[in-house]
Amino acid sequence: MPEKNISDIIDALPFLENAEESLVTEFKKNLIIKRIPKNEFIYMEGDECGYYAFVIEGIVRVYKSGESGRELTLYRLEKGESCILTASCVLSTTSFPAVSSAETEVTAALIPAYLFRDWVAKFEFWRKYVFEIMSGRLATVIAVVNEITFGKLDSRVARFLLDREVEEQIKITHQVIASDLGTSREVISRLLKDFEHEKIISISRGIITILNKKLLKEKTKKN
Repeated sequence: MPEKNISDIIDALPFLENAEESLVTEFKKNLIIKRIPKNEFIYMEGDECGYYAFVIEGIVRVYKSGESGRELTLYRLEKGESCILTASCVLSTTSFPAVSSAETEVTAALIPAYLFRDWVAKFEFWRKYVFEIMSGRLATVIAVVNEITFGKLDSRVARFLLDREVEEQIKITHQVIASDLGTSREVISRLLKDFEHEKIISISRGIITILNKKLLKEKTKKN
């Protein structure tokens, strides 16, 4: 791989700045770059994890899919991030327990699974990194479960819209919201219609327009 490309990869993974020189050398030597088209599956549930991946560009969605077809987003991975479920899969040599797919076109840096395991035993820095990303991402997953179990869905929908508000108009479908929040499209459509009736938002095909941000924020505070 050209040195310039290697430098770009390292720049996208700032945690390596403090790594042992020998680890960085091995990382560069064994790195595999893969470009993944938008909407392509990376791992399906039950797959063997042959590689551990870092996102260099793009967005990866990791989710569970039920028999009914309903989906629940566990988390998304962006530049410089990696997947706790892949780490667990590689370390335990078990199958991947969810689904991961490229939400946009993705560039990923891959490390073979056997090297990932070897580095955990060989390098203290790598071992610490793995434990930190696993504990950090686990907290995210627990927060998702907590929201699903205890959070009111109207509050969660309001928070979802506010989190994605760049401009007043949000280009998104009801199905995408349902998949992210672990519910059905019909339930989301009903809640959004309620918001529209209260003149908090307006709905058109594939677009939600926020009309009253103050009232939408108040929805997030309800228990």
